[in-house]
Amino acid sequence: CRSALDLVPFGIKPLLRRAAAYEALERYQLAYVDYKTALQVDCSIQAAHDGVNRMTKALLEKDGVNWRQKLPPIPTVPVSAQTRWSIPSAGAPEANTPATASQGEPGESVPLGPAQSPTAAGTERARTLKEEGNELVKKGNHKKAVEKYTESLKLKQECATYTNRALCYLNLKQYKEAVQDCTEALRLDPTNVKALYRRAQALKELKDYKSSIADIKSLLKTEPKNTAALRLLQELNRA
Repeated sequence: CRSALDLVPFGIKPLLRRAAAYEALERYQLAYVDYKTALQVDCSIQAAHDGVNRMTKALLEKDGVNWRQKLPPIPTVPVSAQTRWSIPSAGAPEANTPATASQGEPGESVPLGPAQSPTAAGTERARTLKEEGNELVKKGNHKKAVEKYTESLKLKQECATYTNRALCYLNLKQYKEAVQDCTEALRLDPTNVKALYRRAQALKELKDYKSSIADIKSLLKTEPKNTAALRLLQELNRA
């Protein structure tokens, strides 16, 4: 797997297989890093989500609540690698990609060849739309940003785009829509801190305090010292 990654950095198959090998050797920290790196390449890989959840549980039991401090650094995957490996998820508008794009093992993405260039173009367009939405958020134009994020999500479902649109919905006081977006983000990444926090905020505004507290407690399992989450939990306990 290391040799494969030397040839093609951030390849999905060698990352997942090396993670599985590390897991079998009980080298849980290294397995966690590889699973998280794979999710940076494509956040819809269920095998990687499952692996992260298993490793989080194992490391929590092994090293306690400070297990994250003992992790080796997680590499940052460049956007070029994300584009190269991305294919549309099932049910997405571009799911009718030619069969060659979906060959491989369950839960794995396959690099795009010349026949799949429209998918690569769609992924790049989705990224551009998301960035345009981010710029509009900085200017306080949340309504227009929602439109950009919506267009982006039609091309590529991505955790960050859902959580960004949820932030806009919170500012627009559209709390039900914010909850829905955070739920979609958590479907892609069950431990996503922003999605848990923003859904908790929206649920608080909807006066669903029990569900809001549950989300904050889930967040604190991942980041026990998250000050914003601890502050919101105090507010919820007083509500």
